[in-house]
Amino acid sequence: EVQLQASGGGLVQAGGSLRLSCAVSGFTVDGYAIGWYRQAPGKEREAVSVISRSDGSARYADSVKGRFAISADNAKNTVYLQMNSLKPEDTAVYYCAADQRYFSGSYYFTYGMDFWGKGTLVTVSS
Repeated sequence: EVQLQASGGGLVQAGGSLRLSCAVSGFTVDGYAIGWYRQAPGKEREAVSVISRSDGSARYADSVKGRFAISADNAKNTVYLQMNSLKPEDTAVYYCAADQRYFSGSYYFTYGMDFWGKGTLVTVSS
């Protein structure tokens, strides 16, 4: 059974850093497209960062480029999102996700993925 759950959220001052983790079971992150998405109150879900199986490089939302970094530890079967220089507009519930298909990063940015974990709340104060 595919299971994912994000953790590591919390309250951070603007300019601070935070690292989110996503524990994975039921599959290996090395064999799946993986990504982080977020949803702020009253707003639509948006993709933050994705690594597709068709392109091993990471894709980032313009709003987080240069500040966030996605990574995976295959031995621990865990996905991470390092967030630096946090801004109040980064405040949202963050979700990790995975997909077994071979779609492009553009596809996953638009339509999301098949498997979703429980989110973790990140609050950035000004």
